[in-house]
This record gives sequence, structure tokens and C-alpha cells, in this order.
Amino acid sequence: MKAVILAGGRGSRLRPLTDSVPKPMVALHGKPMMQYTLEALVRAGIDDIAVTLCYKPEAIEAYFGDGSAWGARLKYFVEREPLGTAGGVAAAAAFLDEPFVVASADAWTDLDYGALCAYHCAGGAPVTIAVCNAEDTSSFGVVDVDERGFVTRFREKPEHSDSHLVSMGIYCMDADVLSLIPSGRKYDFARDLFPRLIGKMRVYRSDCRWSDLGTMCAYQSAIADKSSGMLVAPLLSR
Repeated sequence: MKAVILAGGRGSRLRPLTDSVPKPMVALHGKPMMQYTLEALVRAGIDDIAVTLCYKPEAIEAYFGDGSAWGARLKYFVEREPLGTAGGVAAAAAFLDEPFVVASADAWTDLDYGALCAYHCAGGAPVTIAVCNAEDTSSFGVVDVDERGFVTRFREKPEHSDSHLVSMGIYCMDADVLSLIPSGRKYDFARDLFPRLIGKMRVYRSDCRWSDLGTMCAYQSAIADKSSGMLVAPLLSR
């Protein structure tokens, strides 16, 4: 199985840290954020990886190179203009010729990527969304599911929600899903693609630790907490 790391975001919520470096290169306990994602994928046996870039791409390419230092093979796809999460992945369609994982360069998790992939391949759905429980769902994509684990509703950052299942921004999907994404224009998984696939996506529930490091509050919490040599997930129940 292959993977895509989304690493093109400007990181405006982490300014001034991102004035001089792209968000995936912001340091967390001595490593760029993206390195944690890369290492986790390689540990799961996923070493053929595309990286989508946009803001200051040269900094990421210079540091990670071809990925061999981490046991990976990296291929970069640079967007001239931001294409959104799904649009950026669609630009790498020629590379993604088999089921693949989508992961973020600016989040940390101890999710078992191997278990996610195995669940997806056995599940019979074109998209599997990794989800966990959150006490405060207002900053995340909220997922409602039926008794079989299929997604019945997907809402991006709702003010109020009865569901506490949130998307971790980590997906496993079949390659033919990319044919649903318009090429060359901005298009997001959560806002644009997933509403079209309601009833056809499944969730993978995990009690793993997870933290979206895209805000200064979450980043500072991660810096302050060195549990397990890494961090804990602020605001999330375990």
C-alpha cells in the first residue's frame, strides 16, 4: 500500500513560526512535525509515499530528500496554487495506482496505520475514515455512523453535535476514488468529496492518541508535554 502526506498548508494559525518555514517543518521535540508522520508510516511497512507541497516546498524537499534516510521512497507533487486536500491528492493520481493512506504532516498520532489498512482492505468500502472520540467537536469533522459502521453524515466543524466521533484527517481509500475529484481546481475531502459518498464510507474506530497541531494552542500543549517522549492529545478523550 502507498501513502500521501499532505504537506502544502501555509500554517497561518501558527504564525509567526511559519513566516520563515512551512508548517510541516516546524520543530516539535527536535524533529520537524512531518517526520513523525513519515516515521509512523514506515514503521507500518508503508514506504512508497507521495508528498503534496505548496508553501515553501524547497525547505521540505531539502530536508527529506528522497526519503532514503528514513527507509522511504518519497515523490513530491508541488501545487502552484493551493488545491485543497483532495485536489492535491488528485494531482498525484498517476502515482496512486493502488489503495493508499492519506495522512497529515501537521498532526501527531500513535494510530496503527497497518491495522487501518487491513481493516480497509477487508471492509468493502471505497473510503475508510479513521475516527476517535472528542469532548469538544467544534474544531473537527464530526462523523455520524450506522450500526454497520457506515457514515450517515459528515459535518465539518459544527457548533453543536450529538456525536463525539471526529475524523482524524487520516483516510484509507481505493485508487478509483480519485476519478471523482475534479482536476486542477481546489477541492477538499471533508467539504466537497465526502458529502457525495455518504452511505459508502466506513469508519475505523481507534482509541489512539491524536493531536491536530495546526493551532498555536495545540502546538504549545505538545511542546509542554513530553509524555512517552512525544506528546499527548489535548482536548481529546482516550
